[in-house]
Order: sequence, then C-alpha cells, then structure tokens
Amino acid sequence: MTALVVFLALIASLAVWTRALSRAAETAQPPTGAFQPVTGGTIHYVEAGPKEAQPIVLIHGLAGNLHHFTYAMVDILAKSHHVIALDRPGSGYSTRVDDGQATLEAQATMIWEFLDRQGITNPVLVGHSLGGAVALAMTLERPDAPAALALLCPATQPQAGIPDVFRPLHLKWRGMRRVLAHTLVVPMTRLTRRRMLQEIFAPDPVPTDFETRGGGPLALRPETFISASADLMATRESVSHLTERYATDLRVPGAILFAEDDAILSPDHHGTPMAAFGFDTTLLPGHGHMIPLTAPEACAEFILQTAAKARA
Repeated sequence: MTALVVFLALIASLAVWTRALSRAAETAQPPTGAFQPVTGGTIHYVEAGPKEAQPIVLIHGLAGNLHHFTYAMVDILAKSHHVIALDRPGSGYSTRVDDGQATLEAQATMIWEFLDRQGITNPVLVGHSLGGAVALAMTLERPDAPAALALLCPATQPQAGIPDVFRPLHLKWRGMRRVLAHTLVVPMTRLTRRRMLQEIFAPDPVPTDFETRGGGPLALRPETFISASADLMATRESVSHLTERYATDLRVPGAILFAEDDAILSPDHHGTPMAAFGFDTTLLPGHGHMIPLTAPEACAEFILQTAAKARA
C-alpha cells in the first residue's frame, strides 16, 4: 500500500511539474501569428512580404514549429515574395481533432484548405524534413497546383530505422502517448534537452538564441510530444503510399538541398532517388539537419533560385 501511495504521489508530482513547464513555455513563446479554422482543426500562421508577389509556403519538420523559419528565413524571402510560415496541423499552436489526422495525406488536405481560404494559388512549397514529405503529399493531392517544390533535407522515402534521438516517439498506442506526455515526458525533456538538441543539430552548434527565437520552448508542452509521436508513426506507414505515385503524379518542377553531414536523414537515401523524378539534389557541406536555422541564407538562396526556375 505504501509503495502505491508513493507511486501515485510521484505521478501527481510529475503531472504538476509538467503543467508548470508547459505554462512557462507558452509564456516564453506565445502565438505570434493569426489563426485560420479548417476542417478538423486550426492553422496558426505568420505572413510577410507583398501579397501581390509570388507566394512561398514554409512547412516545418517533426516536433518543430514555424519559428524554425521566422528565425531568419522569412525576413530574407519576404523582400521579394509573399511568405507564409505555418505550424503544421497539431504542431506549435495549430490544432487537429485527433491523431488520425497525422497522416501525410490528412495534413496535406488541411494545409490546402488553409491556402484556399487565404486565397493562395500556385505557391512554391518549401518543406524541411518531415515537412518535405507533407509538401510532396500536397503535390500528389493536387499535381498541378504548386508552382514548384523546394525541399530542405526532406523525408522522401520509407526508412527502416529511426534516429536514436526520436526513438522515444515510437509509440503505437494513443492513450499511452497522452499518459506519458502529461507526466513523464516533459520533465525528462527538460533534463535531457541539451543533449537532444546537440544530436539533432550536429555537426552544427545549437544556436545560442534557439530558446528565444527558434521556437525551442514549445518542446516543453505535452501537445508537442503527442503530435510528434503521432506524426512519426503515421509517416512511417504513409510515406510508402507517396513513393508509389511519384512516377505518375509528381509533375511540378522542384529541387532538393541536403546538408552533406545530415545525421538524421541520409542524402543518399532521401535525395538521390528523387533524381528519377526530376529533382536534382545539391549538397551543402559542413552542415547538419537543421539548416533552416544554421544556414538560412543558403536555404533562402536555394528557394529563390528554385522559384525563379519555375517562373522561367
């Protein structure tokens, strides 16, 4: 009986600590943009640049948020383009009604509805990491709608293994995700966060202002873990459905920029095979997976060049 009381007290303490960390994260990084309701949820987004210019839509990766782009890239791109950076459904401050909407296809549908409601047509879709897979799913859903794809270290192929840093997200049961998210995960993330970020950014150093400008605090919210776990599990199942359609439905021009030293996604595995569908891969030496934050100028130049080629 005593052991049970101690266990329940520990769980209660972790839940209280989780709520405190989550509130602090939301205070440190509150919503910065506007909200657009769509079927099945709400999209949180920021926009910049002249609205009459060519639109560029920025889609972040696993466990990320739009701050990965507002950190530096949005300001660069907005000098000449209408730029929209969004939190993917369920990520950041965007919402979705349940984990069933974590599939690439469901996220693609929600983002297209958001763009339709905003009056955005023929956008250049930019996807980083898992956001690259979402951008591909959007293109396969509407093969002639995007002007071009500019993919940054994208997930394009099925992958047998999971990077070690993301293994805690590998949970099949939705209930378990929520129990862990509201008790153990956030405190553990708080304690191990420095090492985790070093692995994700390697060989680049973690930017010193990542926790203030890069959206870092939002990792300390239960919603981030729940969404990221659902995204990981759904993507592992649905990315193979995308590859089956590349040959017939991937018709828009596009290109890939991959960090040469990416330790999360392999350029050989996720970049090279896309040459068969007209996507040339450029390697960016000396950088790791998080190039939107560590090499924003190079990413922006790549995006602008891809957009210019599409117009030509």
